[in-house]
Amino acid sequence: MRQYILILLSKKGCYLLCMVLLTAACKKAEPLTFDHAANIYFDLSQEQRDSISYTFAYDLAKAADTINIPVTISGKRISQDRFYTAYVEADSSTAVAGIHYKPLEQQYPIRADQGKAVLPLVVYNRPDLEDSSRTIILKLKASPDLGIENPTIIRTRVVLSARLEQPAWWIMWCGAYSRTKHQLFLIVTGITELSTAGLDAPKNLYIANLLTVMLNNPFDWVANNAGKGYVLEAVTPGNTNTYYFYTPQNPNKKILLQKNTGSGRYFFIDENGQEVR
Repeated sequence: MRQYILILLSKKGCYLLCMVLLTAACKKAEPLTFDHAANIYFDLSQEQRDSISYTFAYDLAKAADTINIPVTISGKRISQDRFYTAYVEADSSTAVAGIHYKPLEQQYPIRADQGKAVLPLVVYNRPDLEDSSRTIILKLKASPDLGIENPTIIRTRVVLSARLEQPAWWIMWCGAYSRTKHQLFLIVTGITELSTAGLDAPKNLYIANLLTVMLNNPFDWVANNAGKGYVLEAVTPGNTNTYYFYTPQNPNKKILLQKNTGSGRYFFIDENGQEVR
């Protein structure tokens, strides 16, 4: 269909008559649709794509946990399940499958009519994570259902650790520092942070004293706090000089309790072989 439009223009008092020819389709225009091949990608910020940090430091009794990494589809949603795949780039990772993390499944689902899901990465709390961190390089790969069109958003790095670091407030309220003493503080108080404000001194000293009471008599503490799930077990059956302090939830993480033969008192032994006081 052709359409003609007459336009009267004025320029310095002169009038020009212009005719504009428009050609248009006689039938109604089809609406635009989003018809793009479906792809899968990690739905993360740039910072998270560079590094997702996870630490067991504040819950050392936990033997394992799951990190849910969000994934999203670009493209059409459909009314049937689809599956995507992922893998660990072993050559670039320092974590070991079966030791620091559970090997990935062969595939993971995106449910019908859904555009989002998570990649569940199961990680394990191992003793070596207290000395150094471990990395897991995760990548998505194409499957029969979903592609990986943009290579910059199909990769992420997960950093695992269980190392405690001395907080700024520690010396003010708790004295000499060791990671073992810090761990015991977390177990006894369940508190991860104290202020440095003088007005908070009564409260903070009370909290710090909870640890002192436990250090002075760990056997009573275990008996009076059965709900926390910690036990004292003789290192050698029948020998009352040395014990392991741990929770059966994570038997890999044990703290040595040893009798000082000079004083007759029991002391926890820290990572440097020193008595925790």
